[in-house]
Order: sequence, then structure tokens, then C-alpha cells
Amino acid sequence: MYKSTTQIRVRYSETDQMGYCYYGNYAAYFEVARVDSLRQLGLSYKAMEDSGIALPVLEYQIKYFKPAFYDDLITIETTIEELPKARIHFLYKSYNSKNELINEAKTTLVFVNKISAKPCIAPEYFIKSLEKYFK
Repeated sequence: MYKSTTQIRVRYSETDQMGYCYYGNYAAYFEVARVDSLRQLGLSYKAMEDSGIALPVLEYQIKYFKPAFYDDLITIETTIEELPKARIHFLYKSYNSKNELINEAKTTLVFVNKISAKPCIAPEYFIKSLEKYFK
């Protein structure tokens, strides 16, 4: 299992009339956490896309427990529980500065050949960067 953490501060423009972080922002926060998680492994979305592999989101699920507010520093724990094949699953847990769980989410992404626009197996270098966390 591979885990990483990323911190994001809620900006004023990301809050609603109640002062809560607007729920729709979390998809973007999880994208930041996902890209950062892969970067921590030495992987680059840009390099992967330049090599002809895209990674679009197939599914997104979230459950909210507590709100985040303007200027809160959110810590997002990103987990990959299994080695990817043609799909990769990311689990997220977001915590406020009091270390209270504010939400849990999951995304499923698909490795896609950009030329054929068809699903494909995860690149070998991608798997190799993760293997040591699954032994």
C-alpha cells in the first residue's frame, strides 16, 4: 500500500455563503493531491501524457463529515491500496488542522492510449515505481 500527504489551504473564493469550503472544490483538491502523490513517487502526469498515455477519471465518490472553512489548512492523505492494471484507484481522507476527518473520497482512473483512445495497461515504469510498497 502506498500513502502520501498533501496540504491545501482553503481560499476565500472557494467558500460559499455559509463560509464553508464549497463542496465542488474537493474534486480539484483531490486532483492536486493525486498529482502530488505521483510526483512524490518520481512520476509525472505530464511525462506520461507526453508519452501517449492519458489518465481520465472514470468514477468519483465522496462522503462529507465536517466542513472546512476559509484559511483552513487541509491535509489530504492519498492512498493506493493495490497495484494498477488498466485502472487505478485512489482513496483520499481529508483532515482539518485539528486532525478531524472532514471527508473521505475515492476516484477510479483509467489508463488510456491517447492515439487509439482505448484503455491500456499501466506503463511498466509506473508499476515499477509502486511495486516496493506492495511487497
